[in-house]
Amino acid sequence: MNAAGGLDADVLADLRAMLRAADYTVDAVVEAMGLQAHDALARNSTVPAERALRDRHDPLATLIRLWPLQRPVARSALETALPGLVEPLLASGTLTVAGTTVSAAVDLRPYAADDQTYWVFSDLTPGLDTRTEPMRPDFVLGLSSASTTLAQLTVRDEVATALDLGTGCGVQTLHLSGHATSITATDVNSRALDLAARTLTLNGVAAELLDGSLFEPVRGRRFDLITSNPPYVMSPPRSGQARLAYRETGHVSDRLMEHLVRYAGDHLTAGGTCQVLGNWAHPADRGWDERLADWIVDSGLDAHVVQREVLDVSTYVELWLTDAGLAGTPQYRPRYAEWLDYFAGLGIEAVGMGWLMLTRAGRDQPWVRIEDWPYAVEQPIAPAFAAEESWVTASRASEADLLGRAWTLAADVVEHSSGQPGAPAPQPIVFRRQRGLPRAVEADTALAGVLGACDGDLALGAIIDALAGLLGLDAAALRADVTPGVRTLIADGWFD
Repeated sequence: MNAAGGLDADVLADLRAMLRAADYTVDAVVEAMGLQAHDALARNSTVPAERALRDRHDPLATLIRLWPLQRPVARSALETALPGLVEPLLASGTLTVAGTTVSAAVDLRPYAADDQTYWVFSDLTPGLDTRTEPMRPDFVLGLSSASTTLAQLTVRDEVATALDLGTGCGVQTLHLSGHATSITATDVNSRALDLAARTLTLNGVAAELLDGSLFEPVRGRRFDLITSNPPYVMSPPRSGQARLAYRETGHVSDRLMEHLVRYAGDHLTAGGTCQVLGNWAHPADRGWDERLADWIVDSGLDAHVVQREVLDVSTYVELWLTDAGLAGTPQYRPRYAEWLDYFAGLGIEAVGMGWLMLTRAGRDQPWVRIEDWPYAVEQPIAPAFAAEESWVTASRASEADLLGRAWTLAADVVEHSSGQPGAPAPQPIVFRRQRGLPRAVEADTALAGVLGACDGDLALGAIIDALAGLLGLDAAALRADVTPGVRTLIADGWFD
């Protein structure tokens, strides 16, 4: 039989059946320990969950203690929960044994996504209950806020081919299996590929797994969808020192991100999309948006970059040193200084974090939007990104087509106005979207009148002409004044 990361496919099939029988699912785990204890576990505190389970000895409680809580369990109890599987799990290195107890050597967590229950292999969560544990260089990260964010960002249209670039433990490939006929997943970390193989086989998902960095393993190939949460952390290179493979490379500054963006188009089919979660530098002498525009300008791709957060250098360094398990260790202060020297030498004063979507739309004039958006968004945001190509195309209609169409304002648009009591007209008038990126636009009397009349009955040109008559304005001049703003709103999805 085929082996996946050292585990026989038949063993993984049996494991899947037994996990289901024990109801080892996200909902059941939360119910067993309670929401408060589950929230504490998300903060790496296990004591509330242990207290909640202290009187339970059923298979589900055993599996929760073994994996999420990382506690030794009696081998006899685990044999009851997973009959016939303890020995092969020990032999594969998934478990370790000490006397009559068994402990987890790698993690196995339930994951709920796309109305499915999955299970994900990864390395054990470091730092539980404040233990200081520097991570092994080939550490494989499990479920995280980053993987969830990328999943919510990724467009879920049906595609023939998809690439999960930097698959890690395989979470994005699980999502891709729901709408991609053929999936290729790559990683530079062989341990990640082993655990991803276990994850995929356990869940009955087929994918091609390739070892290699960036686009090297798929040279000459194109995909309908590329999704990537690459190792984007900008840590200083250390001669002779191992890096944490899941988050950092030997690239200087944000060169990895730059390479990914510049060469994504070479690996996209016509109409194909690449979606990336990443970091980029804010140099002291140049705008971050100008730098990213330079990466994109020669690609011929449509691009939407959304910066979600900006961290000053000190905050960024503290975040990743803590992530590496160095807080409270003798290495913390010298490593902190090393990172600060590195950023100072590169002239970086802050780091941006966010999303990129690149589409091979085939336009003579690609549509590029680079924006800072630290505000709330609707999740999943993917449907809004999926619709952008059609919005942009509609916004570039000829003048005749634009004015001749009866547009309908999107159902989620609301109007707000304010003003002094008794004033002849409220000011300002603000229109807001409630879906996707909930944008707002302050409208003057003319634009507000046009938007208010866009209910699908009258063509845009007729609305503008009627409004010109009411306001005593020249119709041609009003068209010239209003239509650029309407085009922008169409590109932003304000019309159905």
